[in-house]
Amino acid sequence: MGLFILITVFAICVVIGLPVAFALGVAAVSAFFYEGLPMMIAFQRIISGISIFSLMAIPFFIFAGELMFHGGIAMRLVRFASSAVGAVRGGLGVVNVMSSMLFGGISGSAIADVSALGSILIPVMKEKGYDDDYAVNVTVTSSIAGIIIPPSHNMIIYAVAAGGSLSISKLFLAGFFPGVLMCLCLAAVSYVVAVKRGYTSEAFPGFVILFKDFITALPGLMTAVIIVGGVLSGIFTVTESGAFGAIYAFLVTIIVYRTLSWEKFKLAVNNSVRTTAMVMILIACSGAFAYMLTFYQVPQLMSLFLTSISDNPIIILLMINLMLLFLGAIMDMAALILICTPIFLPIATSIGVDPYQFGMLLMMNLGLGLCTPPVGSVLFVGCAVGGVRLEDAVKTIWPFYLAILIALMFVTFVPAISMTLPNLFE
Repeated sequence: MGLFILITVFAICVVIGLPVAFALGVAAVSAFFYEGLPMMIAFQRIISGISIFSLMAIPFFIFAGELMFHGGIAMRLVRFASSAVGAVRGGLGVVNVMSSMLFGGISGSAIADVSALGSILIPVMKEKGYDDDYAVNVTVTSSIAGIIIPPSHNMIIYAVAAGGSLSISKLFLAGFFPGVLMCLCLAAVSYVVAVKRGYTSEAFPGFVILFKDFITALPGLMTAVIIVGGVLSGIFTVTESGAFGAIYAFLVTIIVYRTLSWEKFKLAVNNSVRTTAMVMILIACSGAFAYMLTFYQVPQLMSLFLTSISDNPIIILLMINLMLLFLGAIMDMAALILICTPIFLPIATSIGVDPYQFGMLLMMNLGLGLCTPPVGSVLFVGCAVGGVRLEDAVKTIWPFYLAILIALMFVTFVPAISMTLPNLFE
């Protein structure tokens, strides 16, 4: 009965329009009240969810991404990508994917990616004769790169949800090849769809221009090098690396590019505070919700349910993927990481899946959920930026979904894709 109350109250809160973070908190408190547990414990679980030092890296990652967006780094990355791959047939689609791979790996956020690159590339693609839906679909699906390619604040949330025993530096390493693989699959599909629709290519600007654009983009690219390199080298903790990355992004946009005005700086700070507050509230309330799921033995029940259907590891992994895809389409990503990790991670490890590999599997599934109605926040943002109706975008997005699913299957069943780099640095 208690589990029923927990799930029902949460569902009702979401249906009536309550933010997911508060819906999780209300549902958890309701379950605590029903079980007669002291309310003090509920609020202790809420506070303990965010009283972790490594979570301090999240606001720094978010702030660095906002500074780069408003400071003109995204534009320079787009220019470099255009010079490098724009000459391919339907080149702007491939440029879009490569730009997402570069910018997403710096900002660590799918929303920041689609907002920054979408506002730049979608109007340009329309002007060059590309269909609206194609421009939006490429931008939306490629933005998932920000979740997987390091640095990513979602990986920090996953490390916390996994019990704090996982190395964030190894998680960063584990995300590199899966992120690149996904972007290559999307680039291939972008090319095929572009050829089928008859899109033209851009003229190659020459190696001199390519080199100049690379040099111009290099200070922005160094942000990711500083953050990831600082963590991997052991010089900085992940929080310190995030802080230095934010400082570096600020200095680059102020001194090198000189494009960050006072108004843009205030906007970056405002957006960062709002996003950070949202993420932290989600983490806090998800902690109490996950506690009640554990109290009701949901992980054990889910394990028994899956093993009762089949004891084949391949079938179990496919079922986990399907569940994560479904949940990703109806709930916020940060909350799902905190809720699903304690449920599915023990099941995955019991059939031989490494926790770092499972983290990448989780990220890709939930990232795809961000592009899937009815709660696909990245899809909504992309459609808003591109001025395209949601239903029009969804009708033609399936080839890009297929590309991500292919990459997901490789990550699920080929451990080496995720584990090669972490194993090298052991």
